Amino acid sequence: MPSVIARPASPVVTEIVALWRLAWPMLVGQLATVGMGVADVAMTGHVSAEELAAVSLGASVWSIVLVTVMGIMMAINTVVAHEMGAANYHLIPHSVRQALWKGLGVGLLACLAANLATLLFDHIGLDQQVNDKASRFVHVISLGMPAFACYRALYGYTTSINQTKPVMVIALLGLLFNVLVNWLLVFGNLGMPRLGAVGCAVATAAGMWLMLAAMIGWMRAAPAYAQTFPFTHWEWPHWPEIASMLRLGLPIGVTYFAEVSAFGAISLLVARFGVVQVSAHQIALNFASLVFMVPLSFGIALITRVGQALGEGNPRKARFVSWVGVAMSIAFGVLSAAGIALFRWQIARAYTSDPAVQALCVQLLLFAALFQLSDATQVATSSAIRGYKVTRQPMVIQLVAFWIFSLPLGYVLGLAPAWFAWSPRAPMAAFGFWIGLVLGLTVAAALLTIALRQLANRRVLAP
Repeated sequence: MPSVIARPASPVVTEIVALWRLAWPMLVGQLATVGMGVADVAMTGHVSAEELAAVSLGASVWSIVLVTVMGIMMAINTVVAHEMGAANYHLIPHSVRQALWKGLGVGLLACLAANLATLLFDHIGLDQQVNDKASRFVHVISLGMPAFACYRALYGYTTSINQTKPVMVIALLGLLFNVLVNWLLVFGNLGMPRLGAVGCAVATAAGMWLMLAAMIGWMRAAPAYAQTFPFTHWEWPHWPEIASMLRLGLPIGVTYFAEVSAFGAISLLVARFGVVQVSAHQIALNFASLVFMVPLSFGIALITRVGQALGEGNPRKARFVSWVGVAMSIAFGVLSAAGIALFRWQIARAYTSDPAVQALCVQLLLFAALFQLSDATQVATSSAIRGYKVTRQPMVIQLVAFWIFSLPLGYVLGLAPAWFAWSPRAPMAAFGFWIGLVLGLTVAAALLTIALRQLANRRVLAP
């Protein structure tokens, strides 16, 4: 009987497997990291509506700062990926050391910015009790920001040398720590003080320092880091190197800021409609953010794969990798849209036991389902573009999409200002803002897809 010769896998299947192997540990890690915020919202939701509102508002400010820092620190991903592709292993430790100095500075500035942002709470008509609790939440949780920024420097380094398991394991440990400390401090179990929203902040801030220490420990122990280990000697800041990474990272940070600040601004504007509106909005947004971690993980993996291909001097491979990653992200967007629409009641009940919040949340989750395809497309295309070391173009597109299209439309529909001739007769509250979000994400997805196509083709045709 003749032997059966296995056919080699197609290039598309091979790339899907390679991208998935790189992405899935990051996905678990990202889900665990976002799970900390989910645990904060879900656990305080079972204390009182006021505690939930305080965490929701505090988290809206905190998330803007956190995600902006994550974007600024993402420059190290592209730098290390290109050096890996070019086999310049000896250059990587210096870049990582400088990224850590950058992270320390960025983290301290972000801590200050988060605390200053709480002054906004005095001008949006909040109940004073909610205002005080939300402010204390931000004051405490911001103490973890320097650790987070430095952790993201090491995160970018380890994922770009194809070592993604540590980020998964460490994030899972961080989530377990967060839930345990929440259980102790939010509810006052085992004789601990009942701190409510502030207990969540203590758990998250302490968890960030723990995760940084765990990452350093892992790198010291694992042989995979021996060739590029950054902690062989002390090195002072090298300002030209840091400035170069800031030029690459700041546009990414602004890009992330453009999107997340739009969501955060909406949370602050919705707050004037009461606890039910802001709580339902935050639950729907929190769950959408959790789902977003899947295409975001594909995107981070794309930065590595595209950067390594370009480091090898292979722009055709970079273009191929880009579009396979975008296709994977879109496929997930279709599945997530269907899942959110089908299970929206179960999602709402998992977050809160308040019937009024549940009823409104279910309706907002339909909007979340609607923008899944656009959201998945825009994060994949923008990440692939960053793999080319192009960061300003995505920044401009995101600013246009969210601050020229999304927020103005949401403001008009949500608040129905009397001065605008085409305002609706009555404010649509959270619904109006979510309509604006759907439009903004759709505009971003379309423009970024065009930009990636032009960039990838231009690099292939370049001499």
